[in-house]
Amino acid sequence: MEQQMVTFKPLDPDFPIEQQLGIETGPIVLVNLFTVDAADQDALVEAWKEDALWMKRQQGYISTQLHKAIGESSMYLNYAVWDSVADFRTAFSNPEFQKALSHYPSSAVTAPHLFEKVAVTSCCTA
Repeated sequence: MEQQMVTFKPLDPDFPIEQQLGIETGPIVLVNLFTVDAADQDALVEAWKEDALWMKRQQGYISTQLHKAIGESSMYLNYAVWDSVADFRTAFSNPEFQKALSHYPSSAVTAPHLFEKVAVTSCCTA
């Protein structure tokens, strides 16, 4: 059986996740878009579940939710809330987590990006 591994593709090529991990701020939201071949959707969800259960045990983890695009699309969106970039960086960089990325189907492409709340008068708070 060939080694499987998710492929990383920056959501913003001008400021990829590797650069974002160096910023000290929080709380943050990880937004992660996944695409996968239709035949690999169950394998993607199972790999994501294993990651989510592991992340839930890490310091600074708050919550996560997986969404599937409607219709025949094979796109998924995950968002995860963390206390800080530092907490997410520690979990994401952990060798145990990095090794688990091999459980994703080879057709999986992920585009992770970190965000923080923005205050907009009369609409939302930061």
